[in-house]
Amino acid sequence: MTTSAPRTSKPVRRVLGAAAVLVAVTACGPGGNSAQNEFQPVPQTGGPLTVWVDSTRLPAAQLYQKQHPAVKLNIVTYDGDANGSNYLQTKVSLFNRTRSGWPDVVFSTQNNETSWAVQAGFTAPLNKGQIPAATLSGWAPGANDPCTVDGTLYCLRNDLAQTVLWYNASLLRQWNYQVPKTWEEYQALGQRVAAEHPGYLVGTAGDSFTPEIYLWAGKCGANEITGPKTVKVDTTSPACTRMAALIDTLVRNRTMATSSVFSSDFDKNSGDKILMLPGPSWFGGSIFQESLKTPKGQIAVAPMPQWAGETAPSVGNVGGGTWLLSAHSANLKDATDFLTWVTTAPDYQGQVAPGYPAHTGAAKSWLAKQAASGYYAGDITGPLRTAAAQVWPGWGYGQFSQEAIWAATVTPGQTAGKTLVSLLPDWQQAITDHARAAGYEVGR
Repeated sequence: MTTSAPRTSKPVRRVLGAAAVLVAVTACGPGGNSAQNEFQPVPQTGGPLTVWVDSTRLPAAQLYQKQHPAVKLNIVTYDGDANGSNYLQTKVSLFNRTRSGWPDVVFSTQNNETSWAVQAGFTAPLNKGQIPAATLSGWAPGANDPCTVDGTLYCLRNDLAQTVLWYNASLLRQWNYQVPKTWEEYQALGQRVAAEHPGYLVGTAGDSFTPEIYLWAGKCGANEITGPKTVKVDTTSPACTRMAALIDTLVRNRTMATSSVFSSDFDKNSGDKILMLPGPSWFGGSIFQESLKTPKGQIAVAPMPQWAGETAPSVGNVGGGTWLLSAHSANLKDATDFLTWVTTAPDYQGQVAPGYPAHTGAAKSWLAKQAASGYYAGDITGPLRTAAAQVWPGWGYGQFSQEAIWAATVTPGQTAGKTLVSLLPDWQQAITDHARAAGYEVGR
């Protein structure tokens, strides 16, 4: 079961929010009809651990095996539920029917697996004696919200993908521009760039995760999960329309690209013409270093702009994955040890992992490595660390893919020349339709 996987922990997958799934469910646990919050482990017979990972997390499992030779791992690579494939859910449904086959530990590129995995009786509670509270307190504030269901923790966040403002410090200094602190300043600078340096970019709007960079950061209430099967959707509020209008303005004057940052077209035509690029924490390594090969000493990081007068700074989130512990594991001792190590160990999270770790101790090591690399212009630690605690909690984790909805509804309209403002009602209807198809009651 080996498949290709994302190039790093980034949004080739369904990434749906930064608010906890406020769900209280009673699930059929591994021991019968017991509730998940009354977890009853299966007989602990020990034995090898079966660990499912995507190819990007394969080095983590291999490093653990090297450092823990007494623990036998059966490492299986799969797609990590990339692009919202639902592979894990499909296989768990099969395992539940046959009563065998469950892996002990699973990595998912998704942040919303608890929306089905708890009810399916698959994922074990972690804060009910499996992992000490002192250990669990080490995650960044809000990082494990996607894993928390009715006060019980059912997974651990691997990495964060908080958004910041990446910019070319060399060009800003050369052109005597100031880093924008507000969205109003950001738009004004984009208009100056269009007039003074045509061809250069201050952002992109050509990926399915565009709303997670801009509209999520702007507190657009497109995806607020309010209960087990309830969601509020309002894409035409002032918070949505003003950000959409900003994007329309910069797309119109060609300072915001409409091609994907992963496309050959972007690499060829725009790779050396980026002045600014709002985006997630992994843009530094994945986009500037790997894809665009931007020379060292040019790229810097600043906080995401905020609307003038905003007193509660907010950022978006584009990625981050989760680790789940199977409620069916017959070797919880080794499984929880692996789970704890893979999410906290500086040897992996600080030195090998491609994304900003969700665990604060590991993040400190990761940031130190980035600083020591000499690649960035100035220290990136402050903006990334601050943004990690500013992800707006009003964007939820449902069982429907916001990225797929955007790609099917908004992207074709933009390609046809329609403004984003004019497409907001269509986006609203598409989200509503998909949510209802997934069994949600939709309100505004």
